[in-house]
Order: sequence, then structure tokens, then C-alpha cells
Amino acid sequence: MDEKIELLVCLGAATAANCIPCFEYYFKKLSAAGVPIEEIEKAVELACKVKTGAGIAMINSIRDITRRNGDSDQAKGEADHPCCR
Repeated sequence: MDEKIELLVCLGAATAANCIPCFEYYFKKLSAAGVPIEEIEKAVELACKVKTGAGIAMINSIRDITRRNGDSDQAKGEADHPCCR
């Protein structure tokens, strides 16, 4: 992968992670490398689409969980995943 693609990926990740300092850092690197603003804007647009999709999935999952009449463990708020214990 060439440096331009790496920087665009990093910029997209910074965008999706809502990290302004990282975004500014990678934006400056891309600008210094002569990457056209249209390519930078496209990377940001794609990152925002991914972030929006993830947000919609999160909202839908939360709605499913909070509306579930599940078992007693879930009613007590215990997680099904080991990362949350």
C-alpha cells in the first residue's frame, strides 16, 4: 500500500473515531503530500457513512435489548459477553 492510501485510511479512521487531533494531523500530512482536496473529502465522506451505519446498528441493538422481555440474567443487567464482566 502506498503512503497516500495509508494516510487516507488513517484520516478515515480519525473521522470515524471522532478524533479531531488525529484528523488535523493526517489532513496536514495529506495536504503536504499534494493529495487533492477532492480525494480527502471522499475519504471523509466514506468514513462518515461507515460511522453513520455503525450508529444506526447501535441504536437498533439498544432498542432490541431494552424492549426484550428476556431471561432473568438480562433483566438484572448481566452481560452475555465476557468483555463486560
